[in-house]
Amino acid sequence: MLKRIAPAVFVVLWSTGFIVARYGSQDAGPLTFLTVRTAISALILWVVARFVKEPRLRRPQINVQVLSGLGIHAMYLGGVWVAIDHGLPSGISALIAALHPVVTTVLSRVLLGEVLTRRRTIGVLLGFIGVIAVVIEHGGAGDGVTGFAIGAMAIAVAGMSAGTLVQRKFAAGTPLLSGTAIQYLATTIALGILAFSWEGWQFQITARSMFSLAWSIIILSVAAILIMLWLLHQQAAVQVSSLFFLTPALSTIEGALLFHEQLHALAIVGLLIAVVGVWLATTTPQSITSRQK
Repeated sequence: MLKRIAPAVFVVLWSTGFIVARYGSQDAGPLTFLTVRTAISALILWVVARFVKEPRLRRPQINVQVLSGLGIHAMYLGGVWVAIDHGLPSGISALIAALHPVVTTVLSRVLLGEVLTRRRTIGVLLGFIGVIAVVIEHGGAGDGVTGFAIGAMAIAVAGMSAGTLVQRKFAAGTPLLSGTAIQYLATTIALGILAFSWEGWQFQITARSMFSLAWSIIILSVAAILIMLWLLHQQAAVQVSSLFFLTPALSTIEGALLFHEQLHALAIVGLLIAVVGVWLATTTPQSITSRQK
């Protein structure tokens, strides 16, 4: 049951990150906000890990979690938030971010030797097409596209793909809570240096920033990330990364519900295409047969 519902829960939770980014960056620098978020998240997870008496990490496990955290959190989140803060339209950022599952799919075949069946290949392509349909509805690139913003998104895509592959290849058997805490600690140090040196530590305590911070920590940095890392222990990197195809469309629907943004038929069609693509990429005929039994 957990394996069945965990992907859907992850997608719904992760899609709210774009909504939170819209709020959180209004009262804080993107890197400053992320530094506070990951620092508190690391502390919470470490305390919980000690409370449940989770086994302590060995040095090789710590090294792997540091590398994985720098990719999944520091590079990906930092790149996305900085790009949005520098005016990159959400549609373009969603399109570029959707390259991550494609890159991960190719690299997982080359580096990890994961089987890339025709079914999964078609699923990945359909997922990407679905994202493009959602982006088209939001119009063109606008005036916000700069070389710096595109570079930040390129870093984000490379970081998430690399971190996912490292986690899948080397993190088997790593305690989940302690491992994630180490990821956030490494991210806090990396982004904290940039937050002080580049942004001058911008953080205003307001009701909006506190709500955004609480949601980011509890829902995104704790619940969603733990589900994603658990899925990486259970499934192939291609299957897990394909779930990210659904987040742009869901974020569009959430924006329509929360902010009364217009939702046209093309976004709905894109969501349906992405759902089919993710279904093809994350299931096999054998698993479908076993579920029917």
